[in-house]
Amino acid sequence: MTESKNPETLVLHAGYRNDPATGAVAVPIYQTTSYQFQDTGHASRLFALQELGNIYTRIMNPTQDTLEQRIAALDGGVAALAVSSGQAASAMAIQNLAWAGDNIVSSTDLYGGTWNLFANTLKQQGIEVRFADPADPESFRKATDDRTRAYYAETLPNPKLRVFPIKEVADIGRPLGIPLIMDNTAAPIICRPFDYGAAINVYSMTKYIGGHGTSIGGIIVDSGTFDWEAAGARHPALNTPDDSYHGAVWTEAVKPLGPIAYIIRARVILLRDLGAAVSPQNAFQFIQGLETLPLRMREHCRNASAVAEYLGKHDKVATVIHPSNQTGEEKRRADAYLNGGYGGLVGFELAGGKAAGQAFIEALKMFYHVANIGDARSLAIHPASTTHSQLSPEDQEATGVSDGYVRLSIGIEHIDDIIADLEQALAAV
Repeated sequence: MTESKNPETLVLHAGYRNDPATGAVAVPIYQTTSYQFQDTGHASRLFALQELGNIYTRIMNPTQDTLEQRIAALDGGVAALAVSSGQAASAMAIQNLAWAGDNIVSSTDLYGGTWNLFANTLKQQGIEVRFADPADPESFRKATDDRTRAYYAETLPNPKLRVFPIKEVADIGRPLGIPLIMDNTAAPIICRPFDYGAAINVYSMTKYIGGHGTSIGGIIVDSGTFDWEAAGARHPALNTPDDSYHGAVWTEAVKPLGPIAYIIRARVILLRDLGAAVSPQNAFQFIQGLETLPLRMREHCRNASAVAEYLGKHDKVATVIHPSNQTGEEKRRADAYLNGGYGGLVGFELAGGKAAGQAFIEALKMFYHVANIGDARSLAIHPASTTHSQLSPEDQEATGVSDGYVRLSIGIEHIDDIIADLEQALAAV
């Protein structure tokens, strides 16, 4: 195939042309646990990482491999690792670098599940997460010490929808040997964090990449541009002998295979040992969703901007949260980092508080009331009583959730039908 950097082409052609055994154009579902080795030498080379290939589906599968290659190509990265959920991707992206006694610095603007993972679960594992305000990129530097292993943020954070200052924070971290990990779940296609200095991307593929609400999965993408070896003692996970793999020093052991030390360690240590593998069936489903992702993102963005404009004129809506109506530095970042649209999410505040938010949700007819985003269908939820309900009132405020806040994930239905449903639901408040 002709080399291309265009997303519409990459999602259809990257990493696969046809099945060599049958000529099948669609990527097959390789529903198998294990793989026949050519001989004992072949098996030995695979286990020694002298050659990459299939050993066991918990670690790698040909269907998964095509998915990984396509998303890596789409993001401009060198390799990727698909796992069982977005939460697994976020956790493993950090556990691949940070051990007990280490810390990361994270943006305060996070999905509620990620906040809980960082504030509680990782803390119980001995990894401290320090929270920094992304309105001031220098707050990341101020929270950094010798045990800081990574910075972490969401490109288009849910629910605040204030675009993260990717280049500003990446530029702080790189001279210190600290990679920026970006959760790009809400902004595939419209943002490429690697272009602005991010080292690692993570996604919940459950959302826009899948797009149809059928499958759970996550993925970690390695840019291949971060110099882990030069960072030296900052990253002992990659630069000191690993007892769980015959004393391998990852930056040296995989050098002949390319700049993939980070993603290889995640695969052969964390995925091998923790077992959060994506199923071949789900990998196939994500490949199907990926094929129409550029087209769907255009419609998501266009419809969401129209919804934001409509809500901004409604007398029952106190505030609309969407990049299109931001001002100052927030708008500058949105325009700098989002290309082709402002995303498919819209938040808004109802003046009546929690009761009004719940009444609105109850009155919707076409929108689905579900705990998800990124479906082809339009979705709505009241975060204070659902997705962020496990957070304290103080933590809810820090993440941008108030009692009257409603989050909409705008689908690809006709815009007239989307607005008609919003209109009748607001009339019931």
